[in-house]
Amino acid sequence: MRILIVEDSPRIASFLQKGLREEGYAVVTAGDGDSGFARASGEEFDAAVVDVMLPGRTGIELVRDLRSIGNGLPVLLLTARERVDDKVAGLDAGADDYLTKPFDFTELTARLRALLRRSAGASAPVLRAGGVELDPATHEVRKDGDLVQLTPKEFALLEYLLRHPGRPLTRATLMEHVWGIRFDPGTNVVDVFINALRNKLDPERNLIETVRGVGYRIQTATQEER
Repeated sequence: MRILIVEDSPRIASFLQKGLREEGYAVVTAGDGDSGFARASGEEFDAAVVDVMLPGRTGIELVRDLRSIGNGLPVLLLTARERVDDKVAGLDAGADDYLTKPFDFTELTARLRALLRRSAGASAPVLRAGGVELDPATHEVRKDGDLVQLTPKEFALLEYLLRHPGRPLTRATLMEHVWGIRFDPGTNVVDVFINALRNKLDPERNLIETVRGVGYRIQTATQEER
């Protein structure tokens, strides 16, 4: 899943980016409210973590402007402990949740997961292909009914592949949406993680197909309601 962080403190932005990437999210950052709004309104994200006190648009103005154009991106606001009015104004503007600074990272990730579950709805689709089932809501993967343990990044890569069944995905696309970084032709990180998924889920190489000169694709996949 792809998360947008709008935070003007380089230290906090770097801390959040590193931690969320370790949790398996692809992370993009913006350092002010105007660039945050431009990215949130012009790109596809699953959720955003937005500081209230930002240069340019404030976090509250950013949320209000998104809602005014019909953008329902789930937003978790970061507010100062003593500013109760920010919490009220943020929720009234359309934010989905808030967290006060200083915060514990485990609480932030728990709130983010809850926000993503609410956004997906109670009937979040289970992704299925070739005997593999991935449940985004419970974060579980099964192969022929047996639970398979994946790392956060393996899970994110498999989920992205399953959400684009039959579509050849370049290494650059996978790096951008799963790792949140630009593709470096000198790295084989995508291939390493594809091999890890194959070893755990697809030893016969029937599920994840190599598309020569392009990248990879899932052979077939379906979405069924939980």
